[in-house]
Amino acid sequence: MKRALMVGALACAARVVSADVVISEWMYSGANGEFVEFTNVGVAPVDMTNWSYSDTDAQPGDLLFLDVFGVVMPGESVILTDVSAAAFRGAWGLADSVKIFGPNANSNLGRNDQINLYDALGLLVDQLSFGDQNYPGTPRTQNRSCNIPAADYAFTVAQPTWVLSGDGDEFGSWVSTGYDVGTPGYVIPVPASLALAGACGLLLRRRR
Repeated sequence: MKRALMVGALACAARVVSADVVISEWMYSGANGEFVEFTNVGVAPVDMTNWSYSDTDAQPGDLLFLDVFGVVMPGESVILTDVSAAAFRGAWGLADSVKIFGPNANSNLGRNDQINLYDALGLLVDQLSFGDQNYPGTPRTQNRSCNIPAADYAFTVAQPTWVLSGDGDEFGSWVSTGYDVGTPGYVIPVPASLALAGACGLLLRRRR
């Protein structure tokens, strides 16, 4: 038991980042566009001004338009997509309060790709490598997204235990106008006092 706790602690220690913003959901291809969802799972607001995104190039500053997200409140999710914000919002029935940046012509996520998020200093905040070809048995997010379980935010590679939206997930998936399945939008965290009980993550439930 002590060994297991030590391994868990080391995994969390290796995940020290400059802010509590994580990659929480992604879909590399969809009828209504691809998207990446970033969520503030911390207890304080995070200003994403001068933050950037990159794929396998892994270059801070590749895309600096994350400025449009501004201050992201605890529990808030923001969306990066390759279609217009208006089109994405309409397709998924999202409220005007959900912050969306699109079209992001620089994303072009592939079946096997990587998502990198950098803060204003160019420091890597979060990273996800995914692809069912590179990592057999992991979700292929074509027309269905994958939500990363809160307890697995420390992982930087997609896991075989993760499931596609609609496959018995507890996140409350819904269907877009193009019949994509996902949960882009908000995440509501439980009180911060319970965060450590969730293997360095927050136990989350989603709402539209």
